[in-house]
Amino acid sequence: MHRDERSRIQDELFACLFDLGYISRFHGCEGFLACRETLFLFEQARRVSAVASMDIYTDLKDIPHPFPRAHVTIGNFDGVHLGHQKLFDQVVARAHQHAGVSVAITFDPHPLKVLGSKGIRLISTTPQKIELIERAGIDVLVIIPFNREIALTTADEFVDEVLLGRIGMRDLVVGYDYALGKHRQGDTAFLQRQGELKGFSVLVMPAHYEQGQLVSSTRIRELVAAGKMRDVRRLLGRYYQIRGDVQSGRQRGGKLLGFPTANLSLSEEDLCPKRGVYVTQVIYDGKQYGGVSNIGYNPTFGDTALVAETHIFDFNRDIYGRPLKINLIQHLRGEITFSGPETLARQIRKDIEVAHRVLVRERRKKLIAYHHGAAP
Repeated sequence: MHRDERSRIQDELFACLFDLGYISRFHGCEGFLACRETLFLFEQARRVSAVASMDIYTDLKDIPHPFPRAHVTIGNFDGVHLGHQKLFDQVVARAHQHAGVSVAITFDPHPLKVLGSKGIRLISTTPQKIELIERAGIDVLVIIPFNREIALTTADEFVDEVLLGRIGMRDLVVGYDYALGKHRQGDTAFLQRQGELKGFSVLVMPAHYEQGQLVSSTRIRELVAAGKMRDVRRLLGRYYQIRGDVQSGRQRGGKLLGFPTANLSLSEEDLCPKRGVYVTQVIYDGKQYGGVSNIGYNPTFGDTALVAETHIFDFNRDIYGRPLKINLIQHLRGEITFSGPETLARQIRKDIEVAHRVLVRERRKKLIAYHHGAAP
């Protein structure tokens, strides 16, 4: 095969793997992502295409009978970061080894939404969490509605009635800091004792670090709020993503400034990235585009609503009301109040020039599929 043709096929495979989400399983290692081995890429593509659809239960009563040889992991899995992915890898591998079923158990809403006095700002929505867990190859996802009744369930009751009685657990994989039951009584030491008494094995996974940083949902929330998107990607294994349906804006982007934008409304109750301008990758209708996004209140025009306004490169389609996904690649600058539309437009041109350079660099690392000037 000619070298250029092989390179083209490899590029297309990387784009396919990214769009399918499998690139998130590469643990954010740029050297590994830049691997040029064709056979390696075809093997990853084969594994992606072989993943079966995941069964989802949103009520324990809907589970008709215990799963055969159930290998289980349990947690909140907010963000489905690299530490969570290691749990899923273990559960899937152990289930496959013993011809069993891999089961992930999580809760909705997040327990701190119910029990925490200040609540919690989540990295991922429930639909996004479901997508990411399915991509990990899990056979069954059980989403337990979290309420006061569940909160008062003791650890012993949860093990006996839910994990053993309802799920049919034979093997359990948990993180080093996991605890279940009322007042978090069921820590890892408790679970290991229960396993010895009741005949199930327990694997406690150690803390996972990336370049010296502990991978945790708490740390990722801090990094998102600080706009440190490179570190966020390193711990998530993918870019941080916001998503929503495109809203009708004030029509200033195209008519007044010359840069039409797609607008997503944001809630201050959700995890909101640091305000300002970002280099972004936009995913619409299965295709990827470069872009620049401003997250904030648009102080130049005195707006009060928190929005993400995105100018999409090489794009000219009516997408009002349509779903959009935006990956935040790099924070460029904070929000600035400009003297008027002309000075704002000049700054946007500079932002776009920088964004193109950043996107080309990311493509060279095989982190995105991007061609400056490509037709939509």
